[in-house]
Amino acid sequence: MVYFCSQMTPFHPLNSPYPSPERFTYPFCYEPHPLCIAAADELKRHLATEPAIGTDARNGKMFGVLVVSDETGRRGFLAAYSGLLAGRNDWPYFVPPVFDAQQPDGYFKQKEREISRLAESGDAAHRSLSQSLQRWLFHQYRMLNALGEEKDLVEIWHDYHSERVRHQFPLPPGGSGDCCAPKLLQYAYRHRLHPLAMAEFWMGRSPRGEIRYEGQFYPACRGKCLPILTFMLRGLDVDPNPLALRTPLASLCIVYDEPAFAVVDKPAGLLSVPGKDQLPSVVSLLRERWPEAECIRPAHRLDMDTSGLLVVAKTEAAYAALQAQFVRHEVTKRYEALLTPSDEGRGTAGECNTTHLPKASQTIRLPLRPDPLDRPRQVVDWQHGKTAVTEYAFTDDNRVSLWPHTGRTHQLRVHCAHPEGLGRPIVGDALYGHSGDRLCLHAAELTLRHPADGHELHFVSPPPF
Repeated sequence: MVYFCSQMTPFHPLNSPYPSPERFTYPFCYEPHPLCIAAADELKRHLATEPAIGTDARNGKMFGVLVVSDETGRRGFLAAYSGLLAGRNDWPYFVPPVFDAQQPDGYFKQKEREISRLAESGDAAHRSLSQSLQRWLFHQYRMLNALGEEKDLVEIWHDYHSERVRHQFPLPPGGSGDCCAPKLLQYAYRHRLHPLAMAEFWMGRSPRGEIRYEGQFYPACRGKCLPILTFMLRGLDVDPNPLALRTPLASLCIVYDEPAFAVVDKPAGLLSVPGKDQLPSVVSLLRERWPEAECIRPAHRLDMDTSGLLVVAKTEAAYAALQAQFVRHEVTKRYEALLTPSDEGRGTAGECNTTHLPKASQTIRLPLRPDPLDRPRQVVDWQHGKTAVTEYAFTDDNRVSLWPHTGRTHQLRVHCAHPEGLGRPIVGDALYGHSGDRLCLHAAELTLRHPADGHELHFVSPPPF
């Protein structure tokens, strides 16, 4: 039975004039529904009245809301937080964990203490025992979906991934099942509540290595939640992936063309190379344009949302010669970006270090690595990250030229947004800043040597923003 009268039960009434959405949220790319925004506002007000958990939330925590209806059609919302909050996973305002492994006298905690003692004594057996305990724990997480099916996390992991991935990673990542979205959906299914819309948002300070903004909504993480939510959303009418609905682009602007290679001006929203979703790409469009070419191979990459100059080889010999220049950092690339105004870019991700904007060229050095649980997001990691160096110079208060001296994934986007970089995300950067009509990052200039005779070539493309 679901009770509606107490604010200390997981179901919270939601009085809002907005109609319910026709389909459920696609959790990995979405704009929050107005009902979710209203629910998030209610949750924030609750956190402000609870000092014990509100203070810990200020240290940085992901929260989630799930708008639901009961069997009579009455709407309300459920709330959740990822992991632990103030050391607990059982605060009464929020949905409970899928499985409570935090009981001091429970099997998991007893075995965990035993394994810790073995590790401290130098007994190598603690490693295999730890993996066995982790497997046992994942078997306790028996997840539901809208069809009434039930599987544990190990089954879900193995069903989702290929044999190659399962061989390398036989178990899900630690903490799987404890993120907001799985907890919210599990409670709804258990209590016969119909999910209508869902959203997750960040509260408090940003971790040093990541870029999170107070009150901003974020997609579900892919490393932990993609396999789980793929299973849990079965039986719901879910919005399609917005990226798959983008209008295919019929043509590319060809800046330079000869038999060995070409330079194109890639629009924002177009992949450089084909991806898993079979979306149009520079390669697929150019194969149609030049079917007689020996090959169509970009010598470097631009992010899907980045526009600008891209070099594409049409012969294997040209590809080898061009890519070698990029590998040896002999190609000069200048990007132009439009940054959020300084008073908008700070948030709780850190203080902007460009209060007095420099006009002369300066350098950012922040090492980067992928976040394995939330690809393609990159994080700053001073211990394990790879060297990433960007030279920059402001042309006015909000526009900056960027010269990458290394080619790390999302390097320019992170170096602009991170508080130890410019502390100001690029306009339209939904991953490291705030969503917009487009990512205002453009590959504006390119200087390289001809792959055959070595003479210098210089190309320019004015930014479209």
